Amino acid sequence: MSDVKISVIMPVYKVEDYVGKAIDSIINQSLTEWELFAVDDGSPDRSGEICEEYAKKDSRIKVIHQENAGAPAARNRAIDLASGEYLYFMDSDDWAEKDMLLDMYNLAQANSSQLVIAGFYIDSYYDDENMYSQELSVPSCVFHTDLEFRKFAHKLFDKNLLYTPWNKLFSAEYIKRNKLYFPATFWDDFPFNLSVIENIERVCVTDKKYYHFIRKRAESETAKYRSDMYEKREEENGWMKDLYEKWQVSSPETEEFLCRRYIERVIGCVENITNKNCDLSRKEKKAQIREMICSDEAQKAVLKAKPKSIVMKLLLLPIKWKNENLMYFLGNIISTVKRSNVKLFVKLKANR
Repeated sequence: MSDVKISVIMPVYKVEDYVGKAIDSIINQSLTEWELFAVDDGSPDRSGEICEEYAKKDSRIKVIHQENAGAPAARNRAIDLASGEYLYFMDSDDWAEKDMLLDMYNLAQANSSQLVIAGFYIDSYYDDENMYSQELSVPSCVFHTDLEFRKFAHKLFDKNLLYTPWNKLFSAEYIKRNKLYFPATFWDDFPFNLSVIENIERVCVTDKKYYHFIRKRAESETAKYRSDMYEKREEENGWMKDLYEKWQVSSPETEEFLCRRYIERVIGCVENITNKNCDLSRKEKKAQIREMICSDEAQKAVLKAKPKSIVMKLLLLPIKWKNENLMYFLGNIISTVKRSNVKLFVKLKANR
């Protein structure tokens, strides 16, 4: 396997109904010089067995079984074993179109890129058969210096293209030389990507879309109530501020983006508090909401953010007014729509 061009790394946990399609989408790639590490992270269902069945038929597939340690540990273990020129990280409940690896590899080679970024689809199912598909991308471009990339990065963040690993091809030499690994934390994708782009120089962006991120499983992390979501979002906001402080590429456009990004996530935290699975009392929920919307950071952000939709403009009003009662009311509406009308919710979110 010395001619491996891309090492595909895929953590596997409780995805027996989906992992077959994910693996098939790699097997069917037009680029054939790949290896796939399917890391069974102590999955209690048949996910690991399904991976083994595929490995018996295709020697490029390597199955690793480990006790449950989380997706970061699974990915990191495979990074150390990977022999490809490039690394590609895939989730085991999604799928990719057949030309993804070949196109991204060719772009990386043609431009000597350390990182290739592609568009992607978010396929949100509102019943077993029907879905709303959101397409995310920016026009194709190539960056040959760190400054060029840094000045443009806010546009990539704004299109959600810099948060996840599965719309990217990473230079294995760059990752391994800089000892970049996924941190042992919830939502590990984002801090990993930040560590990658912090000092990146050569980046290629394609407007083509290949990866289908599936929002379907009720047990998906994106659908859960999290008691620590606000603290997590505050931590992430700190990372973003630190990154831009280091980069020294501040502009009115980047500052507006950072403020809008922050306030949108505050609203997401309000919706999380009003989630039906949150067992706080109404008084406790309102107290937490007041803390969120009345903070200095939120008040600064709400004044500078320029929302793109009427719905988002309306949602900012109770924050400007520091009105936790109205924000609590609106949060309940958002939570109800999210729970009972997925199609409407994803459309509103996509066009916010």
